[in-house]
Amino acid sequence: MNDLTASKLTGCATLRADGRAVGWQIADQLVPYPDALSIMKARAAAIAEGTATESVWLLEHPPLYTAGTSAKQTDLTGRLQLPVYDAGRGGQFTYHGPGQRVAYVMLDLRERGRDIRCFVHHLEQWVIDTLAEFNIDAYRRDGRIGVWVARPDKGPTREDKISAIGVRVSKWVSFHGISLNVSPDLSHYDGIVPCGITDQGVTSFEDLGQIVSMEEVDGALRKMFENHFGTTISVA
Repeated sequence: MNDLTASKLTGCATLRADGRAVGWQIADQLVPYPDALSIMKARAAAIAEGTATESVWLLEHPPLYTAGTSAKQTDLTGRLQLPVYDAGRGGQFTYHGPGQRVAYVMLDLRERGRDIRCFVHHLEQWVIDTLAEFNIDAYRRDGRIGVWVARPDKGPTREDKISAIGVRVSKWVSFHGISLNVSPDLSHYDGIVPCGITDQGVTSFEDLGQIVSMEEVDGALRKMFENHFGTTISVA
């Protein structure tokens, strides 16, 4: 793990005691954001009621911006006129679009320790471990949400974000999740101040010289998810 990592796992656990598998679903086409938000909210509510099983939903969105609960209108630069949606999650503005893997994580934290901080820590480490599968040395930074990589080619203190993390928990069930830049159009970030960060940038697998398929990334995500959250089962 990079020595720039600001905090380390503390031994908190997020595995279910009963070992029940999490549904693993991958969308085969771009999903409009309002549709995804509606489906995700309904699934989280059903999990809370005990009428649905936990789920991870992997997808891509059309180009758009989402606003978290801390978003500032001044962070919309106006350079690009993409649709903007109120996400209802924590955080500020972020971008979603083709070439970016979004994973919506709907887990019952009543069965996973009831520790939101621990849960978010494991989400971060899930992404870090996934990137390590491709020899990308990523880390978390205190005071900065998401997962970062050092960019010495751009300056001695330059760090770029490769993954955004934003979650909401209602009735101890999580929804929203993570986004991981594989090969998106990074120029689309020019329309916002990503997550309120003005002194650093954004990057992707492709920008770092890693040409990989979404299927390869999905395979690594699933493998590392199981290390942190337990067994998965494919669903249509």
